Amino acid sequence: MEPYQSTTPFGRRSLTLAHVATQVAASSRPPERIVHKWQIFKTISTARTRLGVSQQSLSVLNALLSFHPETALSGDDDLIVFPSNYQLALRAHGMPASTLRRHLAALVDAGLIIRRDSPNGKRYARKGRGGEIELAFGFELSPLVVRAGEFESLASAIEADARALKLVRERITICRRDIAKMISTGIEEGVPTRRAGQGPADWHEVHKGFRAIVDAIPRTATCAELEPIAETLSQLADDILSLLKNHIKAENLSANESHSGRHIQNSNTDPLIELEPGLREGGGARAEPEHQTPRMPEGTYTLGFVMQACTEIAEYAKGGISNWRDFLATAAVVRPMLGISPSAWEEAQTVMGEVQAAIVVACILERSGAINSAGGYLRGLTTRAAAGEFSLGPILMAQINSKLRDQKRRA
Repeated sequence: MEPYQSTTPFGRRSLTLAHVATQVAASSRPPERIVHKWQIFKTISTARTRLGVSQQSLSVLNALLSFHPETALSGDDDLIVFPSNYQLALRAHGMPASTLRRHLAALVDAGLIIRRDSPNGKRYARKGRGGEIELAFGFELSPLVVRAGEFESLASAIEADARALKLVRERITICRRDIAKMISTGIEEGVPTRRAGQGPADWHEVHKGFRAIVDAIPRTATCAELEPIAETLSQLADDILSLLKNHIKAENLSANESHSGRHIQNSNTDPLIELEPGLREGGGARAEPEHQTPRMPEGTYTLGFVMQACTEIAEYAKGGISNWRDFLATAAVVRPMLGISPSAWEEAQTVMGEVQAAIVVACILERSGAINSAGGYLRGLTTRAAAGEFSLGPILMAQINSKLRDQKRRA
């Protein structure tokens, strides 16, 4: 008579469909499949968070594996181990019996082992006349063979996520270091960020904005939460480095032109100043730049960061602003309300790019009460962008700092 393998657990333990599914999968394991039991245990340990098992449960699984005499687990072997609770608790570092039963149930529910209970619930093996095991009652390890590929995929995904998180944290650390030291250099060397002679005060404002970003970094964050912060800090670092480079170029240009008796220098690197070339020159013709610089790359700032700096534009959106398409459509609505002509808008989009031009319009809207002519203002910014002297970073940081000061005053 063929031995009958038990399917249901002993006593008051219930049988679930998940248990049945694990048994069905184990019954169809390929006989040629072989896995190293300690290697698969290491893989499961890596993927344990995805499998929903604790470290203590893995300690029990480790003890169960130690009762299998072979290192290799193959698909055609009998993979049932039958230690008593006393022996199992000893190998699980003296775990109490109640705790042991709880973690055994967790391993069964996770589909890592199968319970093969005897009629009285005891674990034992019945041997034949030749001493070979004919029937065993205990815990079957065959799911470790059947699901080995699944465990490896989960472990690989977790390791990839850990690598990505490590890289984004390293990126944030490097950006923080670079920004802090470049700001210190700008203050010590007196590099202007707005008008000449006002550099140190402006650098302190940039530093406050930088600290606002850093202080908002959560202590425990996912890679998806840190990536926008890393992008923002990277762009801010690029903008500050551009300020330093422009200052060096301006100083070199001043030194070279002093020999020929000419001195034409513009150290203004912040486009949001109270200067409107189109108005002060009476709307006359402007000198065209000698060469057209490549337009600014789009998408360098996250939408969340821009909306944090420019909050008023959301009031003009029909259905809210949830993506860049909504932002661009709202900027197109705000543009004529500010009195910006189609020609000025088209020129700004050509030089700056569609997204950057829309961000500038949102910044102008924030300061509309202090700007007499938004059209002339935008033309002035476009001229600076064509000359390579335009940077969005200080503008957005100044907007955020202003809102933070307002919040502190209200508080």
